Amino acid sequence: MLFALIGAAGLALPFVQFKPNRIVLGEPVWLSTGLGLPGWLLIAVLAAVLGVGVLARVSLPLRLALAAMSTLLVLLALGAVVRQGTPQGNSIARIAPSAGMWLLLLAFALMAADALSRMRPGLGTRWLMLAGVIAGFAAVLLSGWLDGVSVMREYEVRRDLFWREAGRHLLLAFGSLGGALVVGLPLGVALYLRPALRRPVLGVLNILQTIPSLALFGIMIPIFGWIALNLPGAAALGVAGIGVFPALVALFLYSLLPVVSNTLVGLSGASPAARDAAFGLGMTQAQVLRIVLVPLALPVVLAAVRIVLVQNIGMSVIAGLIGGGGFGTFVFQGLNQTAMDLVLLGALPTIALALIAGIALDLLIEALDHRPRDRRSR
Repeated sequence: MLFALIGAAGLALPFVQFKPNRIVLGEPVWLSTGLGLPGWLLIAVLAAVLGVGVLARVSLPLRLALAAMSTLLVLLALGAVVRQGTPQGNSIARIAPSAGMWLLLLAFALMAADALSRMRPGLGTRWLMLAGVIAGFAAVLLSGWLDGVSVMREYEVRRDLFWREAGRHLLLAFGSLGGALVVGLPLGVALYLRPALRRPVLGVLNILQTIPSLALFGIMIPIFGWIALNLPGAAALGVAGIGVFPALVALFLYSLLPVVSNTLVGLSGASPAARDAAFGLGMTQAQVLRIVLVPLALPVVLAAVRIVLVQNIGMSVIAGLIGGGGFGTFVFQGLNQTAMDLVLLGALPTIALALIAGIALDLLIEALDHRPRDRRSR
């Protein structure tokens, strides 16, 4: 019922907003107003899909197919409303998605997620579904059907800058994750071998984790600014108070606790029988770690990688405040200019990256976890 209620609200609310320019507030436009009779027909079709989706007798594959079809219809309707509502020769007016469109997309996403959770498809099928969803959205964007939408017009103006900041966003997220793995994995192994070190080390990492993200990014500015000015050669190596370096360090510090703690938990949770059997075969402690314990702990370590990567993709937005670049550049520029389309240009790809990374790593963790699925779900 939840997605049906959300979808009903989406049908009742404005579908888009017509704005005379990119900054001013827009006038609401309903789907029926924007498309006329085809809009009313589409409302009827979407309402019918929402109604069918809550019926217990409807098969799960059909429910999933209806959700996918409806999502595509909403996107196609958005492009059609924009093409029909944009004045000829007017390069200033903008048409932006409104609450109705976002709620409809959310409703059909929940409908699809509900069907998938009940169907429990195999791992290979879910990989194919993820690839299909990515390919489908990419096809719609590359088709040019949505080029007139306000956020796509912001993208067209900043195409080169967008891809440059996208690369920097990935550098921040994956670079900080890589540094945390290089430092955190050996540190987790050391804490497993030396229990006396666990409390002080984990205590320090917990303190770092409790510092608010904006405060930690701010702390980096005077520290590395002083180092760049007073330590010979530091500036030449890229050390600076603002820019990519302090943002990477802040994200690295936030990433350490999940990696270290999950490594410790994974090694500690390995089967004692497997460990004793390895020692009984004459393996050294290093061999037991490398051959037995680390492979058994790998799903737990990958769970930490998932946590860190999704966290860092989101937190990299804040790097825009200290000159670190990334999609946060567009978010904060848009906030300063009260241009919500520019905010969306940074927010939407960040959300998409986080979702894709989270789902892909969930599937990878499941592929490496050889326990039965019903046991994992407990």
